[in-house]
Amino acid sequence: MAELKLKKVDLIFSTKRNPLEALDKALSLSPDQIIQMMIDSGLKGRGGAGFPTGLKWKFAAASKGDEKYVICNADEGEPGTFKDRRILDEVPEKVFVGMTICAHAIGSKKGYIYLRGEYKYLLKGLLPKLESYHQELKKRNVPFEIEIRLGSGAYVCGEETALMESIEGYRGEPRNKPPFPTVAGLFGKPTIINNVETLVSATMIMCMGVEEFIKLGTTDSRGSKVFSISGDTPKAGIYELEMGMRVSDFVEEFGDGDTKAVQIGGASGFCVPRKKFNETIIGFEGIPTGGSIMLFNSSRSMYNVLKNYLDFFVEESCGQCTPCRVGTQQLLKGIEAIKRGEKGPEYLEELKKLAQTMRVAAKCGLGQSVANPFISIVDNFKEEIIY
Repeated sequence: MAELKLKKVDLIFSTKRNPLEALDKALSLSPDQIIQMMIDSGLKGRGGAGFPTGLKWKFAAASKGDEKYVICNADEGEPGTFKDRRILDEVPEKVFVGMTICAHAIGSKKGYIYLRGEYKYLLKGLLPKLESYHQELKKRNVPFEIEIRLGSGAYVCGEETALMESIEGYRGEPRNKPPFPTVAGLFGKPTIINNVETLVSATMIMCMGVEEFIKLGTTDSRGSKVFSISGDTPKAGIYELEMGMRVSDFVEEFGDGDTKAVQIGGASGFCVPRKKFNETIIGFEGIPTGGSIMLFNSSRSMYNVLKNYLDFFVEESCGQCTPCRVGTQQLLKGIEAIKRGEKGPEYLEELKKLAQTMRVAAKCGLGQSVANPFISIVDNFKEEIIY
């Protein structure tokens, strides 16, 4: 394996290349050629789940249907994540082009950008740029139209099927899978739903070519990633970094000299303690992330951090399935009872079993991911929970 070092990159926000060049290149290729490019690039979903983008597009292209849809998931609701907001503000054309490349690959004529409700203020800049882009599509006789839909502040609508329910005008609740969206998604039709950054990455792959793209990152984590960095750091902000770096290298660059824990992936991610910094990789071979990285120094109570996360999950659970609706509440009540001395330290093991049950029994990623911060914080900072 190549030496894994932190390396800053400038692709996503770069204005050196005109995204319309990527569009023209894509239009000169067949759908199969585009899909093969995405497969060869090793691009994986930048929303955190990491499903291979090319395979997803291939499945949708193979699905039979007179109508197909492309959705850009811009419901950036994960605590600590604010990178997609900047992408949509500064380089939205790269998102539009990425959606069109996908549409050409799968045979779609309609796309939706599902924009977080709190980002409504971005519409002032987005709508004129989208109108201008539609004019470019007309010049090229491309029968594809993009529409922007606003969410209403529900965290669960970041989950792909809940998002589609919301677009259809229903309460944002996850659907059972299968069928998967590539077979029966929006309005029951084959649908591709990709994160904002995934679509921009598709545009950049078309611009720079597969060979240049795969020079970045590692075998398991190709390319670069935009990170929202916050917490106890003198360098809070948005940075594009090569994937596959060690947490220790990251902390050396962004820590304040007293970092004791790094939360990778927002509230639903994993907490890495100081003793594991050197052995933990930020990437698909280690801990993948949608982009949020929060640093905590010795002044922070990890009990308070965990309680804050659980408060969030209790509030944002849609309530549809019992493991998540009841489980989040019981985890919160449990650590509070331990802190008050009403339950002994051994009760943490019962709570961990509950969290592990939620990981397999909850209906969607919200309830399933609660175990990530809970178990990683309890295992590594048990003394801060008990005392």
